[in-house]
Amino acid sequence: MARGFVTAEEVAKRAGVSRSAVSRTFTPGASVSQAVRRKVLKAARELGYRVNRLAQGLNNDRSNLIGVVGANLSAPFHAKQLDLLSIGLLRRGLQCLLLNAADARKDIAPLIELLFEFRAQAIIVLSGEPPESIVDQCIANGVRLILINQKIDRTDTSMVLSDDSRGADLAALRLIEAGCKKVAVISSGSQTPAQVRRTTAFKKKMATAGVEVVAWSGGTTSYESGYQAGCEVLVDEAIDGAFCVTDLLALGFLDAARTEMHRRVPADLSVVGFDDIPQAGWKSYELTTVAQSFSALTEHVLEALEADEMETRLQVVPVTMVERKTARR
Repeated sequence: MARGFVTAEEVAKRAGVSRSAVSRTFTPGASVSQAVRRKVLKAARELGYRVNRLAQGLNNDRSNLIGVVGANLSAPFHAKQLDLLSIGLLRRGLQCLLLNAADARKDIAPLIELLFEFRAQAIIVLSGEPPESIVDQCIANGVRLILINQKIDRTDTSMVLSDDSRGADLAALRLIEAGCKKVAVISSGSQTPAQVRRTTAFKKKMATAGVEVVAWSGGTTSYESGYQAGCEVLVDEAIDGAFCVTDLLALGFLDAARTEMHRRVPADLSVVGFDDIPQAGWKSYELTTVAQSFSALTEHVLEALEADEMETRLQVVPVTMVERKTARR
């Protein structure tokens, strides 16, 4: 039978002190003499004792857990985002409690309610819009709520958004510069707020320039949906440009264009993506894309966590065009 974790009682017995002395030794700022501290730490090392942070958090009515909720976590954008975010939290002495909302459909309320039970001090929502009742509960319980690329008309909520409209304008201008006469805009069937903002701004910019736009949407935000879009849209040989509202869609679209539809990129077809995920720079793609800074996005989230007061904060992450090899010069 496996042995359980070493307890504070065992440390106290080994050190010859009280159980409360052990607790005070491992509680930042608590009063304990240097002699007792040395005895406790020596006993803890010998026994291999580790503090039960979860229990400690419950005793303090607030844990050091930061809840992170999101779906499609294997997608390159979320994977990169989680990588930087989890590192940033650890450096601040905080722990990331990740909940996958893939099976939650559109209602992520049960997952957020679970985070209340763990006494999470803040909740970061990567995808999916929380219902108003959950926002109210966060405010009532003093739990900071931070939304990434989601925008809601509520107070006491922090939001971090990429500059989607500006990015879509840059994509449109790049395709106009490439001499495109008829272009496609590719999005997924999920129609997230970010995708809607990008699609709408792109269409508006192209309409102003007098360029015809064909819109395609379907499937999940995935490589496969991009590939399907390429096979269906590029049947129209007049289309000579495409804006894919995420890089993952763009990678699938590019492969379909080259292998199934026999288009030469960028000679016959110019393609622009959005996000600048690591795969966009791979030699087999070298995708021209709109980049939003992952590090800037992460810093804005961490700043919202450290704000003195719960308040409405809207931070917009700037975007830039990254030139590679999928758009005509």
